[in-house]
Amino acid sequence: MGLTVNQIDWSVWQPQQRATLLFVIKNGSMLLIHKKRGLGAGKINAPGGRLESGETSLEAAIRETREELGIEALDVSYCGDLSFQFLAGLTLFCQVFKARDYRGDPHDTSEATPLWVSLENIPYERMWQDDRYWLPVMLKDQHFKGYFIFDQDRMLDYRLDILH
Repeated sequence: MGLTVNQIDWSVWQPQQRATLLFVIKNGSMLLIHKKRGLGAGKINAPGGRLESGETSLEAAIRETREELGIEALDVSYCGDLSFQFLAGLTLFCQVFKARDYRGDPHDTSEATPLWVSLENIPYERMWQDDRYWLPVMLKDQHFKGYFIFDQDRMLDYRLDILH
């Protein structure tokens, strides 16, 4: 069966890397990216990436969105936390944000190609497997904590806590 979410003591679990995701949601659509390189290359995701030294998660989310799409995210709010344990050893903690507006014109960069999708037609089959569980919660403006076990890009187990 392999490792399960319940076999990890998440209260003492420590991530090797900290990252962010930022979803721009406006007029019934969501701005996603087709990721060109790095973890998840080839998948559809939100802009985001690893924190730099001395940077808050919010600062990193806004910076990564600017670097990947050339836009400035506006009216940004915190949505939830994602903890990932990969069987190969990588541990990753990700904070998720959403923006209700932006300034600039999203454009192709060396890291990503922008992709607007309708909120009714999110391409989950081209995204990380965990997204289909927590993304609908985020879209309902509910906060969450998600815990996931992955073997490369295949999800083996998860737990999603919706916070009230």
